[in-house]
Amino acid sequence: MNLGTLFDANSVIATLGLVGVLGIIFMETGLLIGLVFPGGEVVFLAGMAASKAGADILGEAKLSAPLLFISAPIAAIIGGEVGYWFGKKFGRKFFERPDSRFFNQKMVRTVEKWLNKYGPRKALVFGRFIPFARTLLNPTCGVVQLDRKIFSTWNAIGGIIWTQVAIGVGYLLGDVLSESANYYLYGVVGIIVLISLIPMVIEIFREWRTKHHLS
Repeated sequence: MNLGTLFDANSVIATLGLVGVLGIIFMETGLLIGLVFPGGEVVFLAGMAASKAGADILGEAKLSAPLLFISAPIAAIIGGEVGYWFGKKFGRKFFERPDSRFFNQKMVRTVEKWLNKYGPRKALVFGRFIPFARTLLNPTCGVVQLDRKIFSTWNAIGGIIWTQVAIGVGYLLGDVLSESANYYLYGVVGIIVLISLIPMVIEIFREWRTKHHLS
């Protein structure tokens, strides 16, 4: 298997199937290396691949819809628990690494601020829809020693909502677009990515407005 396959959502599904989808979900939500993987795109495209348009999009790599809808949230929940465990075990040093193309300390500070501002319940649900927050939020909860029961409950709720919504949208669009799905594929993916960035853009705008009023 070419390592580059893991960085391309279409290739993950076409080459690795359901195992690849679950692996990406787990790594993106449980390990810092998940920052480099296209988890949001993979989950959305997996929904399309499980629809009746799946064969048109990915050839023989059509996914089983029941297995996908059942197993995806399980992978997301387990990934979250692993991320929390790492953060709790290794503490602050878990994030002590130099800035790179895919990781920087500003991401960590942003996630910590959201956790304090919105509380663990909202953060663990809405954070699932923000690319870097999906990876950093879980270990951050471990670092700050968030109550395990609260974390596990809302990690599960967030994991279920995120996977079912993302997969469901992809599945429904796949059925609607049917044979034209492959033609519209990249445009739809682009829209999904932009939508996932909306919460982050809103937060950045709020910060700018607050600083502007204070200055």
